[in-house]
Amino acid sequence: MKPKIDPNRSLAAQAVMNVDKGEEIAGAWVTPHVPQIGIYKLLAKKKKDGTCEWAHFVQRDNGLKEKVYRGAVENEGRLQDVLTALNNALRTAYGPNTQLQAADADVYTLDGKKDSGIVH
Repeated sequence: MKPKIDPNRSLAAQAVMNVDKGEEIAGAWVTPHVPQIGIYKLLAKKKKDGTCEWAHFVQRDNGLKEKVYRGAVENEGRLQDVLTALNNALRTAYGPNTQLQAADADVYTLDGKKDSGIVH
């Protein structure tokens, strides 16, 4: 789904995560739809120094992104620890079938064009 654009805010300000020059997407994970909640998502990027930043949030059925949590880990391998912890919490809250699964990330440039997600 293409993001809803607020003409009164810059695209960078509306993004859950910005990928800057020299950074790349390290992963994207989503849950199945949770009734009356939406879809939980986890996005991660690898920075130039090898560390990874992540953002976890719920995207409501109307497209609104809420409950955004952010963090960083020392390297890409540690993203699995974040994924495991979040999946444990999601299964506790919503049952054994609700967990984050690998997905393709939708990436857009600041002018609204779809992009590959790898920034050189």
